[in-house]
Amino acid sequence: MKVWLTLWKREVASIFFSPVAYILTTMFLAVMGVGFWSIASYRLTDGATIYEVLRGLYGGVAWFAVLMVIPVLTMRSFADEKRSGTLESLLTAPVTDAEVVLAKYFGLLTVYAVMWMPTLAYILILNHMNDAQANLDTGALSGAYLGIMLIGGFFLSIGLFCSSLTENVIVASITTFAIIGLIFLFGFLPEVSPIPALQNFSKPFSPVLHMLDFARGIVDTRPVVLYVTGTIFMLVTTVSVLDSRRWRS
Repeated sequence: MKVWLTLWKREVASIFFSPVAYILTTMFLAVMGVGFWSIASYRLTDGATIYEVLRGLYGGVAWFAVLMVIPVLTMRSFADEKRSGTLESLLTAPVTDAEVVLAKYFGLLTVYAVMWMPTLAYILILNHMNDAQANLDTGALSGAYLGIMLIGGFFLSIGLFCSSLTENVIVASITTFAIIGLIFLFGFLPEVSPIPALQNFSKPFSPVLHMLDFARGIVDTRPVVLYVTGTIFMLVTTVSVLDSRRWRS
């Protein structure tokens, strides 16, 4: 555990000491802020509830922000260390591949969670703008952030895997964006597919529908298990990639 904590601190520090993290956070909060302002100013004047505003924000605008942030956040994880040669030194240290992967993953997840923390201020703003309506449903809010962390955590594990396959950060970023973008588009099949069988097949795997359910406060164990299992699978696969690299070297 002590070794893992040291590696985790190293990963978090390396991200926060990079100007990319602050530029990325600024862009993320700018997109979320503009989206929040656009939805709130339009929907509240139209008589919408706080819940409907949050559903539009976390079930809509958040996707664009996530697809923008995760490829850039994860691209340097292994690719940059391969290019600079520091990965070889790390792998020859008395640490396991699993400890390295888990430290990097939870470092990324920590930064990802920190990036989302300022958006909690939207709740206070909404309550101030719409104080005549009922208080916000804390269950729906908790569900929305749970969905953000589960789906985001799964996407982070995909980005970490893609970064482990190459030394080029641009290739890692593009590959990550392509994979999570396809998963996102796959989520619309239950609504747009003309084939009923395909609708029924894709519905349990749709991150779009899952996020809308989370934003309603509906926490089904099936998507929770799906994303946790998917994350574990991607992390185990990443460990296997590092292990094969160790044997080749």
